[in-house]
Amino acid sequence: MLLFGCEEDDNTEVDDQKIENDKEQVYMPSSDSYSSKGKKKSGTDRKQQDHYALLGLSHLRYLATEDQIRKSYREAALRHHPDKLANLLLAEETEAAKQAKKDEIENHFKSIQEAYEILIDPIKRRIYDSTDEFDDEIPTECTPQDFFKVFGPAFMRNGRWSVTQPIPSLGDDSTSLKDVDNFYNFWYSFKSWREFPHADENDLEQAESRDHKRWMERQNAKLSEKAREEEYARIRALVDNAYKRDPRILRRKEEEKAEKQRKKEAKVRAKQLQEEEAARAAEEERRQKEEEEKRAAEAALQHKKNKEKENKLLRKERTRLRALSAPILSQHLLELSEEDVESLCMTLGFEQLRSLCDKMDNKEPLERAKLIQDARGYNSNTEEKKVDDMNGSHLNGSVDSNGSILSSSSSEKKEKPWTKEEIELLRKGTQKYPKGTSRRWDVISEYIGTGRSVEEILKATKTVLFQKPDATKAFDSFLDRRKPAATIASPFSIREEVKGVPMPSRTENTTVKTSSPEDSGKAASNPVDVVSGNGVSSSSEQDVWFAVQERALIQALKTFPKETSRRWERVATAVPGKTLNQCKKKFALLKENFRSKKSTA
Repeated sequence: MLLFGCEEDDNTEVDDQKIENDKEQVYMPSSDSYSSKGKKKSGTDRKQQDHYALLGLSHLRYLATEDQIRKSYREAALRHHPDKLANLLLAEETEAAKQAKKDEIENHFKSIQEAYEILIDPIKRRIYDSTDEFDDEIPTECTPQDFFKVFGPAFMRNGRWSVTQPIPSLGDDSTSLKDVDNFYNFWYSFKSWREFPHADENDLEQAESRDHKRWMERQNAKLSEKAREEEYARIRALVDNAYKRDPRILRRKEEEKAEKQRKKEAKVRAKQLQEEEAARAAEEERRQKEEEEKRAAEAALQHKKNKEKENKLLRKERTRLRALSAPILSQHLLELSEEDVESLCMTLGFEQLRSLCDKMDNKEPLERAKLIQDARGYNSNTEEKKVDDMNGSHLNGSVDSNGSILSSSSSEKKEKPWTKEEIELLRKGTQKYPKGTSRRWDVISEYIGTGRSVEEILKATKTVLFQKPDATKAFDSFLDRRKPAATIASPFSIREEVKGVPMPSRTENTTVKTSSPEDSGKAASNPVDVVSGNGVSSSSEQDVWFAVQERALIQALKTFPKETSRRWERVATAVPGKTLNQCKKKFALLKENFRSKKSTA
């Protein structure tokens, strides 16, 4: 038993005390030792012997530090050195027994040396620790009360593989949520230093060549990567199971769900309150509108009743006046007639009629007649005053600062009429100098350049500038402004060719002259002397058409189609020496000739 490291000497208690003082020092493997290169299969020896037990570190195992391993190795080497155990060979009687005992002592010492070589080398020790006995079981089901008892040891057990030490604790039910989140964040980003030697790994020392060795390394790396992925999946499954069953996480989720539901309900309640408030406002508005309509209807009804009452009283007073005026009309006093009485009835108001009737009561017919005559005189004076006031409002001018009234007629006499050029300049000036321009109206007055004052310009902007054009003179203005079309220019170029046909100017064609009744009577008595607006006599002697005029007519008909407004006026203007009626008659004649030729063909 001593040879296999299962028995310790008398100084075990002292060594245990020393080792317990060093338990705080934890083995921290470096990240450079992740490579699987240089791994060496130890064959069946690794399965048979416990390196930590050979060095007396069974109670520490992966927690043992390098100093503790060196110290334990020195003590074990001194105790089990073959030279120290030479006296054991003397106890054997035969040479064969002595040789067997010697081989046993040497093999045990070699095992101690091998254990030291493996445990003192970081890479070899990591491989050995990775194959050491370990419980890979993952808890799956537990009650909420046993959560910390079940999952706490599992996390502590798997924490030995963490690169980062020390690992955070699972805590208990009173742990803050911040620490809980930090715990799960650590395990979801867990990094393991565990190696995964596979039974099917290739022994690099048995490689026949460099290429063969590289191939073995690639194959071993694939096996190791696959095992590492399985290990991370196992750790992730452990963390997921714990996160799903952690009562602190479940409680927070329920609180968040309740808070979300509360906000949703509050939002629904706020929306309902808003809708109810809108409905109340609409109802209040409808009620106020109904009340206003009701009050308006009542006021209209009351006004109607008052009006009917006034009309009734007015008809009563009119009947009373007619009754009191009957003796006067029958006796023809003061040349009063029934029309005079009716005029008073229609023009006087209720109060005036009642006052007049009250005065006429208990009076003689002659006195009544005088009262009616006086009332007629007062009524006529009132009407004349109203007319004068209306006329005065149109004729009177503005009042100056001294209170004197300036006649508008005199001011109109002083003002010059606005010409087309001035109106056009005024329109352009208002566009060129918009609102906001400094001394705008003075600048516009200088722009017009005809000596117009600011008052005249202001008045013109309100009257002349916005005056609508006369519709009766629209066509005349159009003819003045339009340019002669190229297609109808030929009729105006043949004036010298048509002999004996006067060619009036365009202004004479477009200007309409009004004649007095006497002139029209003379024109009717002498039809031969009547001259058309185109400057040609309208008698039958002038119905002779020249070829040039016919061509001008045809060209004008093509130029001005049916949908053209005032078509025949334009056609007559384009045909030299012919009136509108003559052009119409010629067109009808041409149409008839065309149809007759077509039927004959």
